[in-house]
Amino acid sequence: MQEELHEKRKGRIMKIFGVLLPFLPKLLFKFSITFLRFKRGAKKAEKIFRTELIKQGLDKRTASELTGFYMKGSEIKNFIRNFR
Repeated sequence: MQEELHEKRKGRIMKIFGVLLPFLPKLLFKFSITFLRFKRGAKKAEKIFRTELIKQGLDKRTASELTGFYMKGSEIKNFIRNFR
């Protein structure tokens, strides 16, 4: 009984995978473009954030440290960790 349920579940997963397989290249391409745009925007934000901190009177070392903390939010591993 248990093995039968396992086989049915495995069959359903393979069907879903078979349906999604033709779309994977397009999805990966779109994801890559979206990711690169996101990273480019994050880089711009990093530069602006650091510049503004220095303008407000923070020393460069402290501004760099705070900018590092700010940029941790844009790391892909943090997004993946949050989706688990």
